[in-house]
Amino acid sequence: MRRREFITLLGGGAAVAWPVAARTQQPVKLPIVGFLGATTPSAQKKWTDAFVQRLRELDWIEGRSIAIEYRWAEGRTERAAEIFAEFIRLKVEVIVTHSNPLALAAKQATSLIPVVFAVAGDPVGTGLVASLARPGGNVTGPSLQIPDTISKRLELLREVVPGLRRLAIIANIGNLIAVQEMRGIQAVAGTLGIEVITSEIWRAEDIAPAFEALNGRAEALYVGTDPLVNTQRVRINTLALNARLPSVVGFPEFVEAGGLISYGPNYPALFRRSADFVDKVLRGAKPADIPVEQPTKFDLVINLKTAKALGLDILPKLLALADEVIE
Repeated sequence: MRRREFITLLGGGAAVAWPVAARTQQPVKLPIVGFLGATTPSAQKKWTDAFVQRLRELDWIEGRSIAIEYRWAEGRTERAAEIFAEFIRLKVEVIVTHSNPLALAAKQATSLIPVVFAVAGDPVGTGLVASLARPGGNVTGPSLQIPDTISKRLELLREVVPGLRRLAIIANIGNLIAVQEMRGIQAVAGTLGIEVITSEIWRAEDIAPAFEALNGRAEALYVGTDPLVNTQRVRINTLALNARLPSVVGFPEFVEAGGLISYGPNYPALFRRSADFVDKVLRGAKPADIPVEQPTKFDLVINLKTAKALGLDILPKLLALADEVIE
């Protein structure tokens, strides 16, 4: 065959055949995970990274074998309905979220799409699942053990503030779990002879007035477990420091942002575990048959810089127990 004839073939029949072949190759549709974070990307980066890393270990690689649609509530639960409606339109295979308000909103939005909560307190009592062993619906995931951590946090606070008699609580009463936590604190504090002053908030704008209302009435501060207060952690820590209030909370991120002590479940570990739930769902398991799991790893974090600013001495035995000391 002459060179000119060969070029003619390339420019003719062969050139026509290639686009036809290309048109017959349909792109592979990746399963989509709809991920709604309760706070902001920066606030929960460690948690999200842990989730994605575990998915990768399970061969669910973002952009290759799975697609993840990220959305962020920024502490505003009222955004959930709109975001979950979007996930439904996108036909996601599974919804991942955390905190009871968002998990409950997901359950209300759909009874068909599987929902995995990475973190949720009292999932049975709040109606997320029928039981821990048999969730029974389209929702499952790792739970928090808030009642079990309340006593420990108060114990830690009393180590730092000997003779503690007046304790302030700031909590988002729009979150049922935060309300339950507040009641639990009041009950435990009552047995210890500690007076409790509650500061109830609904939104970020309520935080500054709540601190103004305290006005020297308390010796320490307990911050309720909630996405709103976690989103506002810098503001709360600044106000607590100005009011000379040692604080205890359940989020390590709070202490990294200037809080004094945090004690609670290891959140990256919970998010890693939630990836295992997603893996099971994507491989055909039903949430109704996947038992809710309880945390096994708890962390104590202490901020020595904040302790120094408050004029507090942290006992060596307490520092020895800490998983992390911020200096």
